[in-house]
Amino acid sequence: MLAAAASLAATTLPAAAQDKDALYLRSLAATCANCHGTQGKAQPGSSVVSLAGMPAEQLTAQMAAFKAGTRSATIMHQLAKGYSDAQIAQLAAYFATQSK
Repeated sequence: MLAAAASLAATTLPAAAQDKDALYLRSLAATCANCHGTQGKAQPGSSVVSLAGMPAEQLTAQMAAFKAGTRSATIMHQLAKGYSDAQIAQLAAYFATQSK
């Protein structure tokens, strides 16, 4: 019985790791939802930019500009400083795959 449970656990670990990574990425992206909308889709008529479908290179460049303080913002320059370059790259890739 114990061997069967260990075998089952071993076969589900890669899936669990993938689920963990996907959950982490979704939770990271959810931090943007307050302003940019669920899955990066801002409300129609909003002055806030939709992130969904934005090319990853464009989002990465914008976040770098916010982080460096070379692009003015009300809050994004402060928020961008809280993300590592790796997290910004992950967010950019995530939002690039979201439909507009």
